[in-house]
Amino acid sequence: MGWPAMAEQGDPRRGPRLSGVTGPARENHRTTAFELFFDLVFVFAATRVTVLMAREHGVHGLFQGFLLLALLWWTWEAFTWLGNQARADDGVVRGGMAVASAAVFVMALTIPEAWRDTPGGLDGPLVLVGAYVLVRALYLAVRFAVDGAAAESGTAAGDDEGARRRLGLSLATLLAVVPPLVAGALLGGWAQTVLFAGALAVDRAGTHLAARHGGLRVGDAARWSERHGLFVLLAIGESALAAGVGAAGRAVSVPLLAGVVLGIAVAVCLWWLYFDVVAPAAEHRLVRALGVIRVKMVVEGYTYGHFPIVAGVIVTGLGVQGVLARAGEGVALGGFYASVLYGGAALYLGGHVLFGGLMHAVLSLPRLLAIGALLAGLPVAIALPPLAALAGLALVLVVLVAVETTRYAEQRRDLREA
Repeated sequence: MGWPAMAEQGDPRRGPRLSGVTGPARENHRTTAFELFFDLVFVFAATRVTVLMAREHGVHGLFQGFLLLALLWWTWEAFTWLGNQARADDGVVRGGMAVASAAVFVMALTIPEAWRDTPGGLDGPLVLVGAYVLVRALYLAVRFAVDGAAAESGTAAGDDEGARRRLGLSLATLLAVVPPLVAGALLGGWAQTVLFAGALAVDRAGTHLAARHGGLRVGDAARWSERHGLFVLLAIGESALAAGVGAAGRAVSVPLLAGVVLGIAVAVCLWWLYFDVVAPAAEHRLVRALGVIRVKMVVEGYTYGHFPIVAGVIVTGLGVQGVLARAGEGVALGGFYASVLYGGAALYLGGHVLFGGLMHAVLSLPRLLAIGALLAGLPVAIALPPLAALAGLALVLVVLVAVETTRYAEQRRDLREA
């Protein structure tokens, strides 16, 4: 694949302000507190998708949830690209992201009503679409201001035709997706699902073209890796907190406490599997890459490859929430919660396998075997009591962690010393 890229920015000093708009991003500029707040709002919206999935309680609801997760993820990615080019805690970028945060929070509140409006208030699906379009329009406005100021200042961020092509393609894509989103919100049901899926496909196609032909640049590879790692961390933390909702209002009991301990064990394993070796190894690989290769790794490994990782965390959290809500009951966990519990973890590990293949051109055999074990154990988990099913998931993940701790001990040591 051909990924056009401009020359890397190597000046570690803070660059000049872009005609009063903002300061350009520089090497070794770490994620700011404001960006962390911005990410937290997006993660909160993503975890709200589990409310919709749990209410619909079926395949259609899961598909609806994944569509909303995808819309949120690609929107967040757009602002992440912006933050890699200009300081997010300064000038017009900060103002635009602040307003976008409010709009994303509105999206979060309306997500449970995305397909089924609650009578007595504003139309939930239309409010959701309106807030989404506002966020995307804000991104384009800020992007236009930053690119224009960069061109006027003569900095590297604005001296190529690719920036204008990228902005034009992004605007055309937004204009193309608004009609099906609005029509879907008005029609509801399966028609809304089909129209939303079509809008997402058009959005992805337009963004892919913008990435291929828009002269993308990744100036600070370490910061890019850090930003995505923080999003994964926030997703794990928010999912663990959301799972606690399943225990709300229940009397404290031994089964409930056992479920909480098992749920935290699962969350810790998810954290370890990403942050112990995977994240630092990918960051080292990305830092060493230059030009076109670096851009290709970022687009494929982070922008696309991290979506199943984040979605897997959120769906697994929904499964843990269902277990805690039923802890101590003598009934079987059932098909829905067993599927999201084991399927979510398998999706998470599958995202890791994909990410490793894109970044290092290798496949992780232990994680492939763990995915196979989870999928093979799913029919059994359906018939098991909730706590037993959760214990089975925790066992698979703990064994995987133990195997990789031994298998990759030398690589881990090298990464720590690098």
